[in-house]
Amino acid sequence: MEDWTEKYRPKSLKEIVGNEKAVIELRKWASAWSNGNPQNKAVILSGKPGIGKTSSAIVLAKDFGWTPIELNTSDARNAQKIKTVATYGAINETFSDDGTFISSKTGGRKLIILDEADNLYERAESSTEGYDLSDRGGKKAIIDTIQITNQPIILIVNDYYSLIKGIGEVLKNICKLIRFYEPYPNQVLGLLKKICLSEGINVDQKVLQIIADRSKGDIRSAINDLQSVSMNRTQIDSTNLEVLGYRDREKDIFTFMREVFKNKNLSSIRESTSHLDMDPNLLILWINENLPKEYLDRDDLVNGFEALSKADIFLGRTFQCQDYCLWSYAYDIMNGGVAVAKTHTYPNDKYDFPVWLRSRKTGKTDLNIKDIIIKKLSKEAHLSNKKNKVDVYSYFIHIFKNDISFAINMKEKLDLTENEVEYLLGTTHSNKLKQIMSSSEIKKLEIQEEKKEENPEEKSDNIQQSLFDF
Repeated sequence: MEDWTEKYRPKSLKEIVGNEKAVIELRKWASAWSNGNPQNKAVILSGKPGIGKTSSAIVLAKDFGWTPIELNTSDARNAQKIKTVATYGAINETFSDDGTFISSKTGGRKLIILDEADNLYERAESSTEGYDLSDRGGKKAIIDTIQITNQPIILIVNDYYSLIKGIGEVLKNICKLIRFYEPYPNQVLGLLKKICLSEGINVDQKVLQIIADRSKGDIRSAINDLQSVSMNRTQIDSTNLEVLGYRDREKDIFTFMREVFKNKNLSSIRESTSHLDMDPNLLILWINENLPKEYLDRDDLVNGFEALSKADIFLGRTFQCQDYCLWSYAYDIMNGGVAVAKTHTYPNDKYDFPVWLRSRKTGKTDLNIKDIIIKKLSKEAHLSNKKNKVDVYSYFIHIFKNDISFAINMKEKLDLTENEVEYLLGTTHSNKLKQIMSSSEIKKLEIQEEKKEENPEEKSDNIQQSLFDF
């Protein structure tokens, strides 16, 4: 069966999903090359896998009539291979597909695409024992190529800061950085609808929405998921989602930490913050944990903590006044304030999970989880915690384990977390856990639709009645 990620790969920059700003910047850079006056001979496309970086580079060449030369640097890391393929291609003229010579003076261009450029590592020349030196000189070869190139060059990376470490710092000055971010779920949803229409398959809207939400902006993953549930089917509903299981993709907080600690561009940091789905009360703990490990200069450290303390004041006022407009100030001070506090560059590239959160996480016993569940159950059933423990809780667990429909309903009604669901089911029911977590997403959408249609004066049955029914 044909791979849908290749079948539906964009044919033009107009078909790139999301990242409108990045596409505009990329097209503007290419236009400068076409006019013969590029300010930067190379660009770096940075962002998570699957969000359209490589596709954008390939269709850029097509839109401008350039000949693409692709090189995956993780497969050809050493200087000689890069020089052979990239450098020679960058300084020489180009030919059309039929072998006709096209002069750069008449608009003929080659686009050198170096994918996975952040997988290049530099090793000391003297460290020869016990090390593989096959990648030695790779970054230097790329830098030399960019400096002498007569052709446009694109470097594609998942981790920008791995690329600019060490000798790679030169790339910050000679390349234009274009950041790609995860497209919004509704943008991914639109693409999935088009694919379904093209393939002649009828898919429940709720299923497409769940696939789009799960993808977290990873377009390649979303298309693969759609192809998986559509295998040998033309009618798809929520029951087919079991093929995928339950998947949770977290935002890359480590990339964001590098942005704050290695960068001073406030607009870039603010844009990164807007794409990071994290409560500022949690984010400040990450910065607080890693700030003393990053800022080794005493004055930088003092200024960084001063900015952090001011951000903490705004977070406190937000809690006291319930005015969440103050969060924007807290974000700017804790991120931008800490970023501009530094006067040096530091070699650290390893960030740790906050100790306070880790201790809470490891210290949360089964008893803690049980108490949380009982409180939620008591609130919905209008019972005291004591009466709940004696008269209801044991029956609730029994029904929860043995009736999957009841479990799904209670997961939503009590807003149970995955850990709480796992506790109620026990460690031997991993398949039920996946089914509940997947089905609950469908249930959320159904509840939202029901609320739109129901009379506002009507009230749903409470949990106590649900227990009696069972």
